[in-house]
Amino acid sequence: MSDTVKYQLDEEHLPKHWYNINADLPVPLDPVLHPGTQQPITADELAVIFPRAVIEQEMSTEREIAIPEPVREVYRQWRPSPLFRARRLEKALNTPAKIFYKYEGVSPAGSHKPNTAIPQAFYNKIEGVKRIATETGAGQWGSSLALAGSFFGLEIIVYMVKVSYNQKPYRRAFMETFGAQCIASPSTTTASGRAILAEHPHSTGSLGIAISEAVEVAAQRDDTKYALGSVLNHVLLHQTVTGIEAMEQMAMAGAHPDMIIGCTGGGSNFAGLAFPYLGKQLREGGNMQFIAVEPSACPTLTKGLFAYDFGDTAHLTPLCKMYTLGSSFVPPGFHAGGLRYHGMAPQVSHLAKLGYISPRSYNQLECFAAGIQFAKAEGIIPAPESNHAVRAAIEEAEKCRESGEAKTILFMLSGHGDFDMQAYTDYLGGKLKDLVYAESEVAMALAGLPSVG
Repeated sequence: MSDTVKYQLDEEHLPKHWYNINADLPVPLDPVLHPGTQQPITADELAVIFPRAVIEQEMSTEREIAIPEPVREVYRQWRPSPLFRARRLEKALNTPAKIFYKYEGVSPAGSHKPNTAIPQAFYNKIEGVKRIATETGAGQWGSSLALAGSFFGLEIIVYMVKVSYNQKPYRRAFMETFGAQCIASPSTTTASGRAILAEHPHSTGSLGIAISEAVEVAAQRDDTKYALGSVLNHVLLHQTVTGIEAMEQMAMAGAHPDMIIGCTGGGSNFAGLAFPYLGKQLREGGNMQFIAVEPSACPTLTKGLFAYDFGDTAHLTPLCKMYTLGSSFVPPGFHAGGLRYHGMAPQVSHLAKLGYISPRSYNQLECFAAGIQFAKAEGIIPAPESNHAVRAAIEEAEKCRESGEAKTILFMLSGHGDFDMQAYTDYLGGKLKDLVYAESEVAMALAGLPSVG
């Protein structure tokens, strides 16, 4: 048998619906609160920054939500994405485990992010919006929204976390190629950015700061809305195309996962793969394990508090119940910029709190080592974020080698690392080190959590 085993669905199997896990939660989510009144936020209040269709999806409890045909037309450029059996990696590890990975690096932006960028741009376009403001960490989300804006004729403004803006110039070039404006955050273009720079002139930025700047810009003009690439319910909903496809592809392989693994920053790519499986398990029973992997330098799920907090640093966003390190926390500048967020998706947080999701964290160097080990076996260089999922998959396969159990592992390879080669150059040159967050800074940030009655 060939070492390369690829399970590819044709266009006829492109999902027609997204899956909404809100329909199957054993306990409903805590409501999102207005930051001023601390009352459950209304659709009219959210309409200041989001289009109506997105708000409806955010609040929906319907199990299936139809994917508009114009969105499916764009999806067809790369979806359904392939699922691979990692036979060469299995041989290299000498493990009885079966390892599968769903590969989202085949999208035009090289990651899973277009799965939500395309529908968000579409819904803004049909509502008459002219401009979208957003933030990005490592640049995958900014790249994807720039692409989507180009498809639907929208102006895109991206506030990119400054450390990643400097680390990843090719991501900036990608955004600008598609016509987006990319600004290093914190910047002097917004009041929230200027306030941060006044207090911290050399700030490397954070996703919380960049969100503040983008939300501020969106709220200033009627023709402008805000778009978020992770965390919120509608974003996780859009990502479930990956899990829906994977369920059919795993059936083609005659296999069923014992565990599902994904990296988590805001939670969307993990949820996209895991939620269709988890929802079925909630409805029908089962014993699959769902492993959410985060960086040890920004350990939201493993070290944070489950509490109401702001999604941004300037406290312009609604209050969400989630695992958080505090909205003012600025993580160290490690290379997995897409995982440098102080909070976690409310749905992922809720299910982790209930015990349905098992979080773990790893240091930067062991994740890069795992990524290189994977690349040598499978021929794909993973994004630094994806390396966290790779590391967990390898660890679980090694456990199978020791125990003799032939478990089936499915993980999300959320994107390729072709724009992140400087990170690999630094790693191979011995220039990277494991960064440690300051516990005192987390304590200060958590001390500033809003008091919610």
